[in-house]
Amino acid sequence: MCCALTALLGVLVHVSVTHQTVGEARDLALSRLEDATTAFEAGDTLRLGAEVDPPGLPAALRRLAVTGKRGTMVAEHRGRPTMWAAGPADGERALAVAVDYRQSARTIEALDNAILWSSVLAIGATLLVGAFAVTRVTRRLHATARVARRISAGDLDARVDDPRTKDPTRPQDEVAVVAVALDSMASSLQGKLLSEQRFTADVAHELRTPLTGLHAAAELLPPGRPTELVRDRVAALRTLTEDLLEISRLDTGGERLELDTESLEAVARRVVRAAAGSPGGTPGAGTGTEVRVVRESLVETDRRRLERVLGNLVANARLHGRAPVVLTVNGPVVTVRDHGDGYPEYLTAHGPQRFRTEGGAKGHGLGLTIAAGQAEVLGARLTFANAPDGGAVATLTLPHTPPAGAGPREGATSSTGDGLPDGAA
Repeated sequence: MCCALTALLGVLVHVSVTHQTVGEARDLALSRLEDATTAFEAGDTLRLGAEVDPPGLPAALRRLAVTGKRGTMVAEHRGRPTMWAAGPADGERALAVAVDYRQSARTIEALDNAILWSSVLAIGATLLVGAFAVTRVTRRLHATARVARRISAGDLDARVDDPRTKDPTRPQDEVAVVAVALDSMASSLQGKLLSEQRFTADVAHELRTPLTGLHAAAELLPPGRPTELVRDRVAALRTLTEDLLEISRLDTGGERLELDTESLEAVARRVVRAAAGSPGGTPGAGTGTEVRVVRESLVETDRRRLERVLGNLVANARLHGRAPVVLTVNGPVVTVRDHGDGYPEYLTAHGPQRFRTEGGAKGHGLGLTIAAGQAEVLGARLTFANAPDGGAVATLTLPHTPPAGAGPREGATSSTGDGLPDGAA
């Protein structure tokens, strides 16, 4: 706005002064033409540069004068700018007066140079001051945006801590207001999440003791269908309690990895075997799960957590999808696919949510939540999508692979395949 205003003022000054300068020169030329016309009509000698049909008179101005009208025009004459004034003389001739226009032209040129340089200086100063002021504001805005991104990534300890907010005597601009609001929101959110985590952990811990007694009592019941139902519900309640405890540990962010070199093919086969023989699994369910190895890979990872992630993905596929369930190893990328109706839209868009399932599906919605949390601890990327031809696809991308030929570290248990052919479960 300042630059545009400076340019506009420069144009207005140029137009005004040029109009005034040209007007003064035109008035002088017309005044001399009036005197020359009086002298010409009286038969006196022409003076003050007046001539009849002078050789330098512009043709357009001569044609105007011959028609009986008066006019003025600026043109080059003998290498210098000249203000011409012409009028009718007698019949086919024109009486003209030439006034030296060099001083007026120099005045306009000097004015234009002054306007140009003053505009350049004004615009340059404005840009420097504006850049300095805007940079200070944008730097603070960028810092606030970085903190907001850290908070959205899970770092609830991140704060803007704008210096202006520390001193109440300093004026609080809009950026400081935004920074205070963001810090306040982060503190409130952190407090609520910590309260939720403590509540979840306390509830899970408190449930453990009565559940242990309930499980022992269920084992003493006489055989029969009612006993099976009681034991099944007690087992489900114990699983839910253990899942809540695991989620509370993941929420605290205090999990530590126990890294070792593992074969992804061996881990995948163990996961499928465990899923087939898990308590409560339907007989022959394992035959619906297939392991495919496109490219074997050794990775530095925590085997227990990796098996937990893959086990939850396979269990979810078997519970909510349809056979066949295919677990594919392709280098550091492991995919689990079923051939059911696919993941619900909210899950592919925002990820798993606790205690949320679609369409009356079984489960508590904690399996995929735990898988996502454990994958984050591993530094892996877990994504959920639906295959174009139907079915849900979960893709786990591990962060890195060891150098070629790397094996288990000394003293670690060797992770080898179970000798089953590809595709066996």
